[in-house]
Order: sequence, then structure tokens, then C-alpha cells
Amino acid sequence: MLDIKFIRENKDIVKTSCINKRSDVDIDELLQLDEKRLVVLAQTEALRSEQNRMNNSISSEKDFNVRAQMINEMKIVKDEFKEKEQELNDVMMQWQSLMLKIPNIPSVDTPLGSDEESNQVIRQWGQKPEFSFTPKEHFELGKALGLIDTETASQVASSRFAYLKGDLVFLQFGLIQMCLEILSNVETLQSIADEADIRLSITKPFIPVIPPVFVRPLVQVKMARYLTPDDHYMFPNDDLMLIGSAEHTLGAMHMDQIFNESDLPIRYAGYSTAFRREAGTAGKDTNGILRQHQFDKLEMEVFSLPENSIQEQNFLVAIQEYVLRKLELPYQVISVCTGDMGFPDHRQMDIETWMPGQDRYRETHSADLTGSFQSRRLNTRVRRADNKIETVHMNDATVVAIGRTLIAIIENYQQADGTIKVPTALQKYINKDIIS
Repeated sequence: MLDIKFIRENKDIVKTSCINKRSDVDIDELLQLDEKRLVVLAQTEALRSEQNRMNNSISSEKDFNVRAQMINEMKIVKDEFKEKEQELNDVMMQWQSLMLKIPNIPSVDTPLGSDEESNQVIRQWGQKPEFSFTPKEHFELGKALGLIDTETASQVASSRFAYLKGDLVFLQFGLIQMCLEILSNVETLQSIADEADIRLSITKPFIPVIPPVFVRPLVQVKMARYLTPDDHYMFPNDDLMLIGSAEHTLGAMHMDQIFNESDLPIRYAGYSTAFRREAGTAGKDTNGILRQHQFDKLEMEVFSLPENSIQEQNFLVAIQEYVLRKLELPYQVISVCTGDMGFPDHRQMDIETWMPGQDRYRETHSADLTGSFQSRRLNTRVRRADNKIETVHMNDATVVAIGRTLIAIIENYQQADGTIKVPTALQKYINKDIIS
């Protein structure tokens, strides 16, 4: 959520941001409502003050007749207060409803554009593999080797679910173990920052977390992620919904809390299963495990001081690149445009990894700087050394989206005989160099 003071003072910037982010919000209506809110709030507080004053006067009045008169007058003020308080509640509900619909302001270096066609490639890394044969897609190789079974999963659950089996399971947990070792090693993290020329305020390891996969809808609204009914699985009888990413419960861990300045940054690495209905993608990427209703991810979430948040985002991207270089997977870093970026994002960077079976790059990572947008909704703040309290800044980013990373490994490391070479960095975790 944006600060209403910022909206008042930067009306044109906010209007332009809404247009660029394809968000239909009437800012003029909001500002008119805000003026009314302030007037009604002042009237309500004045009546509350008058009511308190009269209460004190009545309690100290000794004359019975005067006291009775004052009580009658008090009833009039009390009724007026109730009416005004109800009016304030109605105005506040309308005001908050509009405030929640306003997206975050894109950063100055975010490309303008209406969709993914306007995203900009910043850099590329790695040599695309050359094959002496026509490379296959992951689902062909996975089925032939008995690693991926979507047919049985569709009978047991439904479409867009899969059984992962055998060495692919060992590969998945090898990926997780490798990434957790990277994120928990201060020396490795410092070398990543140094190589990317990133100056961190403090080099701290990431705290590993296994978060809940359920979240309260109200908390999800505060996180400002996946807010339409088509996005998620709802359990209204329990007032719960399944998360679409670990960040949804990681980011909410410190709502209504105040950090000390010396506490920050706090970095988390959360591993969880994620669930998405993918209702808007009917008929798209239906083969294999590219676009599933259920998948596993390792996510990073960072709480930092405002002046350090953009460096934290750059650090998260550097970690993502380090992981892909360890796996020797070709990739490109993308600056996501205004029309394609997330609702709460101030600056969004994606990474697309080369998938030779599909002959294209596909998104595998995202790194989102939301600034104070989520923390203002969550009421997550920091107390400075001078006792001033302000909202913290938040970042979230993918360490590894398991399914898509497995796809990239299968397709990039496939051999002519249908086997799959295990990346050198993962061989020690599964004790073999070929999956056959």
C-alpha cells in the first residue's frame, strides 16, 4: 500500500503508474474521499472529546437538577457521536478499498510496456549446448526413463499433477541441499557479492525456514499477491487458502512487529510446496511439469533498511546467477516492464533459463523489490537509532523453482542414448554422474 501523503503530493505520478501497470483505479475519486475522511474524522474526534469532557463534568457535578440536564445533553452528543462514527466507518471502508487497489510505483529504471514483449534482456551467460541429434523435451525423456508420470497422477488427482520418481527425486533434494549450503555460508555469500560488485551493509547467512502452506485470506491481501479467485485454492469453511509461493507466509512472519535498526537485514530461505490453480492458462504448457498445480520452490525473503533494499535485490539476483552457473545452465537476466511486473513490485528482475528441447528461454527465477508497499500493509516497521519508526523494505526472490530447474537440467544434459548427465555440482548428492 502506498502512503496516502505520497499519493496526495504525487497525484500525477500515481495516475501514470496505474496506467502503466494496467490498473483501473480512479485516483481523483480516492483523493475526494480522502478529504471527506479527514473532515469526518475530525468531527468524530471532536464529538469524542466533547463526550469525554461532559462525562468528567457530570461526575463532578453535585447539583442534582444541573446533573440531570447535563445527562440529557450528553445523550444528544452521544447519539451524534454514534452517527458520525458510523459515517466514518463507511467512509473508511470505501477509502481502504480504493487504497488497496493502487499498485506500487515502478522504479525509474523499469522499462515501459504493456506486456512481456517489452521486457528487456540485461545480460546473458553460458553457451547453449550443441547436440548431434534433435534434442527432446523433458516430458519425453522423463517418461522414457521412468522419472515423470503424469498419466497416473491425472487419474489419481487431475491434470497438471505429476509423480516424480527415482533419481529425479534425489536430484530435487540435491538441488535443495546445494542451495541451502550456499545460503548458509557467509564466505560464499561474500564472494558472490564481491564478484557482482555489490556492497552489502552486513553479510549475514539466510535462515532456513519451512513455512506453513496455508495462509489466512486477510494476510494474503496484506501481502498483495494472487488476489483473484482464479489464482488460488480456497477453503472458506476454515478461512484459509493454499499459498502460491513460500514468500506468502515468509513475508508475513513479522507483521505488526517493530525491528531494531541493528536487527536488519534479516534474510530467510523458505522451502515449501506451492499451489496454483492456473485457471487462466487452459491449454497452455500442459505436457510434463512446466506448469503444474502443485510444485516445490526454495524462496528468499529479505527485510532491510530502505537505503539498502536495492542492493539486497541485486544481491538476490547475483545468488540466482551463481546457482545457475554452478549448474552450468545458460540463462539471461530480464528487466520486467511496467505492464508485466507484479502488483506490489517496485522493481522486478526475472531470469530465463535455456530449454533446448523447447528451443527457447523459459522463466525460472524472479526477484521482486516491493520496498515499503507490503510492509505498510503488514505493519512491519523498524526503530532507528534515533527512535524514529518507519516501515522496513522487503525483497523476495526465487532460489530455485524445482520443477523448472529439473526441466532445464534434463533438457540441457540429455545424451544421444536417452540418458541424462548429472551436473558436476550435483553429483556428490546423488552419487552418480548419469541417470539412465
